[in-house]
Amino acid sequence: MTIPIALTIAGSDSSGGAGIQADIKTFAAFGVYGASVITALTAQNTQGVTGVHQVPADFVTAQIDAVFGDLDVKAVKIGMVGQRTVIDAIVAGLDRWSPRHVVLDPVMVATSGDRLLMPDAVEAMRTTLIPRASLITPNLPEAAALLDEAIASSEAAVERQGKCLLALGCGAVLIKGGHGQGAESIDYLIDRNGVVALPAPRIDTKNTHGTGCSLSSAIAAGFAKNDGLETAVRNAKAWVTAAIAAAERLDVGRGHGPVHHFHNFH
Repeated sequence: MTIPIALTIAGSDSSGGAGIQADIKTFAAFGVYGASVITALTAQNTQGVTGVHQVPADFVTAQIDAVFGDLDVKAVKIGMVGQRTVIDAIVAGLDRWSPRHVVLDPVMVATSGDRLLMPDAVEAMRTTLIPRASLITPNLPEAAALLDEAIASSEAAVERQGKCLLALGCGAVLIKGGHGQGAESIDYLIDRNGVVALPAPRIDTKNTHGTGCSLSSAIAAGFAKNDGLETAVRNAKAWVTAAIAAAERLDVGRGHGPVHHFHNFH
């Protein structure tokens, strides 16, 4: 049996709930083999980030080339990139190896509120990384920050911001509604064919650590298995909603606990 392979390019979460640890758990839950390129080491737990150690750009390059030089990578998920030199290394690697699918989760701030992207790297993300992405998955604050605008507070505003992000050159945009209000959490998938609203019940829990990482890697797993855009997004959204609903069963940490990546298994 040939197993589909996905690669995560992201930071490491020492508590195991987000970053590459969440991504590889997600890949495994979807029956996909996960490889990783680590961009940063974080000292963190469910209560916050206490330290970040950036991986040098040349070593990020070495990891990218080692993985692509040997493994048949079907999809790439990009998470925390941290600094501009690392973005430059990732962009060069994408150009060199030309993966078919790239899912970019523009991680700027951790669930705890800690900033994870240096200000000078935001422009590099806009101009060089986003245009190489098949799909970007910002939440409402990230979408606003990428456009230097206020956070969208209406469906029309979300759709307008999505179209502005699409104009930066990516294939599609998924604006996540987890930071919104109301009984439903509505994500909006925007591409050149239009807008699709994807509602799900809003779950009352503090255990949402790694939600964004897990959603984007679930979409990448779908792409690795040759799912189309809307199918990959719908399957990922349903899976992560169930993972959030099951998070209370884990009882991990004293802060924002992780979602239950293996809720389908135990």
